[in-house]
Amino acid sequence: MILTLSTTHQPATDLGYLLHKNPDRHHTSELPFGTAHVLYPVATEDQCAMSLLVDIDPVGLVRNHRGPRGNDFSLSQYVNDRPFATSSFMSVALAKVFSTAMGGRSKERPDLADQDIPLEVSLPVVPCRGGEAVLRRLFEPLGYDVHATAIPLDTNFPTWGDSRYLTVRLRGMKKVKDLLEHLYVLLPVLDDDKHYWVGNDEVEKLLRRGGAWLSTHPERELIANRYLRHDAQLTREAVARLQEDDADDPEQLAETQDAEEEVVERPLSLNEQRLAAVIDAVGASGARRVLDLGCGQGKLTGALLKLSSIDHVVGLDVSHRSLEIAARRLHLDTMTPRQRERVELLQGSLTYRDRRLEGFDLAAIVEVIEHLDKSRLDSFERVVFAHARPAHVVITTPNLEYNVRFETLPAGTLRHRDHRFEWTRAEFETWANGVARRHGYEVRLSPIGPFDDEVGPPTQMAVFSR
Repeated sequence: MILTLSTTHQPATDLGYLLHKNPDRHHTSELPFGTAHVLYPVATEDQCAMSLLVDIDPVGLVRNHRGPRGNDFSLSQYVNDRPFATSSFMSVALAKVFSTAMGGRSKERPDLADQDIPLEVSLPVVPCRGGEAVLRRLFEPLGYDVHATAIPLDTNFPTWGDSRYLTVRLRGMKKVKDLLEHLYVLLPVLDDDKHYWVGNDEVEKLLRRGGAWLSTHPERELIANRYLRHDAQLTREAVARLQEDDADDPEQLAETQDAEEEVVERPLSLNEQRLAAVIDAVGASGARRVLDLGCGQGKLTGALLKLSSIDHVVGLDVSHRSLEIAARRLHLDTMTPRQRERVELLQGSLTYRDRRLEGFDLAAIVEVIEHLDKSRLDSFERVVFAHARPAHVVITTPNLEYNVRFETLPAGTLRHRDHRFEWTRAEFETWANGVARRHGYEVRLSPIGPFDDEVGPPTQMAVFSR
């Protein structure tokens, strides 16, 4: 079986530093079931490709088999697809050969190890129970562009149809560490099989390799169930631990920080001015189906429902607690059936592709992007502008320059302790123009709140239209 990982990051040969494998050498590693070879078919400044070839020994595979054999007949132990199809054997090889890379460490390129770079994975033969639909459900929410081609059972007999194998290509802006962990967890999930006995230690492996992203993945229960070979007890344990609240209760902390920001901005009635500006933009667009992305506790969602021109509003947030508060604030349980059909609250992340967000006229994203790590802005951009692609997008964000006018805000600090950044007017304009150019939108920038001749408005808004 073979896996090829390539990049066009320049210099592309930095991939060797990230993987801890010199492109000028042929690397080998002995595995319990065969040998892993690392080769670089391409290694130039413009493009670098690493191929991991796993040569499985069928006889050694049978000798080293652990756990019950089930109903396997003797010949199937030696004649099967395991030497050719990408499966849990590849996951073991990835962990053995690229253990340092999976830890996110690079002595020579430490900064690059923490950056998203353009990466592409090619897998010639992937067994996939559930076909391309399952493949997309697993990888698209993680921000990958997925390309798959079904492999026919026999090219000489097209009427026999397709096999359960796919040729797969995955593309995305990713850290090498993240990509390797995604493959490590999801390749056995696609195959829906593992070559070794699954016990309690597999739960620990799943949480160690998937905990950072699996807890918010829309298919986390499917992933846990297949990864743990449909062991109901282990699956329940894994899902329960993914759902456990942090000891510091991060959602409660977020509520406290939101309240702190409101205190800073309250003298300007800035929240009310923001909502009014966004509602005006929604009304001017003529939108009838609207997304409130990062809806929080539902203030904007409630305001949108008051517009008779709006047929349907969907609020999406990563926080279950915020959605519960929003449901109470909107009185969903006492709404008339007709009114209840107009609103929907969904849990989800803005950095993972979500097909539920497609087909809307407008997306409102109010005071959200500054809570994202800058390294995730590319994923956010693809989710909203490339995949969901509403006709209009309204984004508001603080103006960093205005912070000096808040008397209660210490110099040099941001308005919210969870803000990962705040942009000046020039920085926001540069970003907005770049997004519009890359995705075929026009953009108009507007101030929100009292305008200061020196530092501008407290909030800035961009309205994208296509």
